[in-house]
Amino acid sequence: MTIKAILFAGIAALSLTACVEETSSSSSYNKHVLVVNNSGKTIREFYGSNAGTSSWQEDILGSDVLASGSSVDINFEDGSGYCSFDFLAVFTDGSSVVESGIDVCAVSTVEVN
Repeated sequence: MTIKAILFAGIAALSLTACVEETSSSSSYNKHVLVVNNSGKTIREFYGSNAGTSSWQEDILGSDVLASGSSVDINFEDGSGYCSFDFLAVFTDGSSVVESGIDVCAVSTVEVN
């Protein structure tokens, strides 16, 4: 093997390592967020969709509700690599509130007011 071939192989290996680190970096974040209901109303449905999708995903609460003053820990790791999420809370009275662009990689608590 020539020195040129060895150098080329070394540069290629370093480039590949940088690519792997770049693609795995957003998935290494803790995306658990404590959602606190400070609205004075009961949340009937709660949705969190990454910024790369144009529709709301499934209701995270399912058949449960989140009473005012209560909280729930939600893991927003969806495999997409996104950190920016939009939240939709639907209350039992039919009203709703949307919070857009929440960085779930940087915050640990979100309050619904």
